[in-house]
Amino acid sequence: MAKDSVLLDKTIHFAARIIKLNQYLCKEKHETIISKQIIRSATSIGANANEAIYGSSRADFLAKLHISLKETAETEYWIRLLVMSEYLSEAEGQSLLQDCLEIKRILIASINTAKENGDR
Repeated sequence: MAKDSVLLDKTIHFAARIIKLNQYLCKEKHETIISKQIIRSATSIGANANEAIYGSSRADFLAKLHISLKETAETEYWIRLLVMSEYLSEAEGQSLLQDCLEIKRILIASINTAKENGDR
């Protein structure tokens, strides 16, 4: 479970960063469409990962982690779009993207480990 607590810690900190990004986009850039999308997907990553820990079965656990992984991919898309549309600088986008990709790697490793442990 050590990996899970690292995952939960990283996802909640990432979600807090995205909430601050949402505030910045709305107040400074007057952008509301993409900011609503990214806040929804980014906060869902940790919510589903947290819910996975309380899953009623291995299948439920894996399903929630897969949802988290899909939300991570969507969040990655929104970050890239924000940079391409110049709502974020390259450096700001890279910092967020680095965190997002780290969470993605942890999720993939967690899913693979859970699948391997289920086959034994």
